[in-house]
Amino acid sequence: MPKQPVQRPSFYRSLTFRVLVSLVAGILIGFLWPHFGEQLRPLGDLFIKLIRMIVAPIIFLSVVVGIANVGDMHKLGRVGLKALVYFEVVTTIGLLMSMAVANIFQPGRGMNVDASRLDPSAVAQYAAAGKQTGTVDFLMNIVPDSFVGAFAKGEILQVLFLAILTGLALTSLDREKHLIRGAQSLSNVCYKIVAYIMETAPIGICGAMAFTVGKYGLVTLLALGKLLLCVYLTSLVFVAVVLGAICVLNGINLWRFVVYIRDEILIVFGTSSSEVVLPRMLIKMENLGCSNAVTGLVIPSGYSFNLDGTSIYLGIAALFVAQATNTYLTLGQQLFILFVLMLNSKGAAAVTGGGFITLAGTLTAVGTIPVAGIALLLGVDRFMSQARSMTNLVGNGVATIIVAKWEKQYDAERAQAILRGDVLPDLTLAEETP
Repeated sequence: MPKQPVQRPSFYRSLTFRVLVSLVAGILIGFLWPHFGEQLRPLGDLFIKLIRMIVAPIIFLSVVVGIANVGDMHKLGRVGLKALVYFEVVTTIGLLMSMAVANIFQPGRGMNVDASRLDPSAVAQYAAAGKQTGTVDFLMNIVPDSFVGAFAKGEILQVLFLAILTGLALTSLDREKHLIRGAQSLSNVCYKIVAYIMETAPIGICGAMAFTVGKYGLVTLLALGKLLLCVYLTSLVFVAVVLGAICVLNGINLWRFVVYIRDEILIVFGTSSSEVVLPRMLIKMENLGCSNAVTGLVIPSGYSFNLDGTSIYLGIAALFVAQATNTYLTLGQQLFILFVLMLNSKGAAAVTGGGFITLAGTLTAVGTIPVAGIALLLGVDRFMSQARSMTNLVGNGVATIIVAKWEKQYDAERAQAILRGDVLPDLTLAEETP
């Protein structure tokens, strides 16, 4: 039975309220004083940098402890296989939806952009980075050059790879679990650091939103409003219909889960990056009743393999550029683009601009659509990044619950109590409010 609920803190003292106030303040500053708003960018960048500082240690320690506690390599492999199958099916649905929407509403139609007059230097850095998003390069990059190098670069998959190896080694050697208990203690320390950093979230979000609105303004949104509307509405329908159906079939209330992670959604909206809430999602999913082994594997790997929102963005953006530059695509060419996106989207970074780099790599590989055409997206990419990051966040949370349920490593009773609003004692030291 769930423990006796404790008293819920006042909403006006919660992180949700402070983040909402900072979002509104950032939008107003950027709109009323755009130049000053642009100068506040360092506040947002500093907050993101603080979070990235702790991401690698938390992933490593969480996965090591989770694997060591499971102590079964076959069970670990089963969890990984189920997660990858789920990721592939759901992201493919997202891609199909996005390409259907782009064909029906044609957001780029009528723009009649002459691709030869676009400045290729504006997207040169993305095109160069995009050439390195191939499947072979992606797989090779999973193995770090050195143990320390993975942490220095902050590469999520490299850290996850090392954590799996370390966890398996501890399972075989640490019979008395002295090292495992030490890793758990260090993990708790990292969680507490995250709690301290999250106190600065309102300041960082205010700076990030002020910069976004101040630099790009509302005029840019109006100019490409049809494209933005397609991305946001498709993302919303995907979450409500696709993820909603998955949740219903597994006895989960999607709306209550979204409310549960509302702080993380608001933070992602303000910073345009889902990476900043990765540590918090590890904490929240474990606190919800998912085992630390499943949470530690599914959440980090989902940041590279389960990018539902990024898949939606890539499909719509690719066809938008084709339509805007009057590039005719046959059904066969669109299916080829779909295939390339299915591969390249797995290498999309979880940070701001990662989807843009992947799009450049996709158009380079396809060769039919002018790569310079992605310059049309530069002004609104940050706003679209908000939609794809929030969709990625919800998708990874749902995936964690589903895989945990499949593996019977999900405390449904605890989850139901938390999702209906009960405040239970936390399972991690750093989490202050559920």
